Amino acid sequence: MLPTELLIYRQTGEEIIPKRLKLDDKHLALANDLINFFQDALGKTQGYLERQLIDFEGETTDYRMKRGLGYILKSSFCTFEIISPLEPQLLREKVFTLAAQSVASPQNTDIIFSQIAANLSQELQREILPIQIAEGLYADLLENRILTTFDAPKPEDLLHRYNLSQVQGIFYKATQLILNAHRNAPREYKLLFRYLKLFQLMAYIEGDGNHGFTITIDGPTSLFTSSTRYGLSIAKMIPALLHVTKWSLSTTLQIKDLYTQEWKTSRFTLNSECGLISHYPQAKPYDSILDQSFDDKWDAMKTGWFLEREVDLIPIPGGVIIPDFRLVHPDGRSFLLEIVGYWRPEYLNKKFAQVKRANCHNLILAISEKLNLEKSGVKLDNVPAKIIWFKEKLLPKQVLALIEEV
Repeated sequence: MLPTELLIYRQTGEEIIPKRLKLDDKHLALANDLINFFQDALGKTQGYLERQLIDFEGETTDYRMKRGLGYILKSSFCTFEIISPLEPQLLREKVFTLAAQSVASPQNTDIIFSQIAANLSQELQREILPIQIAEGLYADLLENRILTTFDAPKPEDLLHRYNLSQVQGIFYKATQLILNAHRNAPREYKLLFRYLKLFQLMAYIEGDGNHGFTITIDGPTSLFTSSTRYGLSIAKMIPALLHVTKWSLSTTLQIKDLYTQEWKTSRFTLNSECGLISHYPQAKPYDSILDQSFDDKWDAMKTGWFLEREVDLIPIPGGVIIPDFRLVHPDGRSFLLEIVGYWRPEYLNKKFAQVKRANCHNLILAISEKLNLEKSGVKLDNVPAKIIWFKEKLLPKQVLALIEEV
């Protein structure tokens, strides 16, 4: 994502409109030129690359846009490393200790570098050249780090990342975000909820899988003190949202006026027709090997029950449970199956508390015998779900036996 000083937006009334680049010949050529600069800088110092980028910016008025594209390339596609025969700090100690014993002069400097190189060659059992001592002495400075790898993106991918970053930056100063995730495939919801948890966002969830969900997220400036870190967490969630088919959001912002320097309330809206492209991976088809193994074994069985993957949701106050599977019979019977495998005690406590709050009587919990529920503080008293215990893998015949009994 882009730092605040590289964000570009305009304001129309209370509405904020972030800068977005068209994928036209002009901007594609610009992106390609920048990518070529980075490819040419492979094996050279970061300082060399920075000088090339400054020359490229020139004195044009669009320097912030060029600088933003360069920033994305550096932060997302490059690896800069310290190249030195020894940790630079240790190397400096050796050089300065030896240099203190003689008068400073170019000739003595060459002698010292040669002597250090010979000593290190013997210690490290590989050839170290005097030039490596000279280059490694201050190799830990940012401008001296070496560009060792560059995973060059396509020009259009760089422009997509730039446009997304400009939109993400809007959320740095959000006071509240209201997200309407309309009726979608449950797997899409699950990915979204997983990212909400990953970025530790304070979200309240209302709704159900048939009608969609309204997710209210408190922003960083709604806290006692403004937190840029929390704003970054909201911004990081946006690429995950792009994998959901149908959604819309609105957010209230606290933006400092560029002219008066006073804080003003602004607004920003976005929806699934925004045209932004996510660089986050799509949801994995399975959460675990246990899930995949069960699905594969079910396909090999001959039964009147159909197994469906993550197609139902159980709403609970402030959240939602998305079972791993739904089992459906042509006569109308259906069950939801959640596999509880190898998890931490905190997760287990939360999972069983959610099950009790959901009070869903057609839910089946398949629990691994390896889990020490008692040690985790989990009690199965008054759990409304039906329970199956399994050892290494959950077998379909165990589930079939239970639902046929019911």
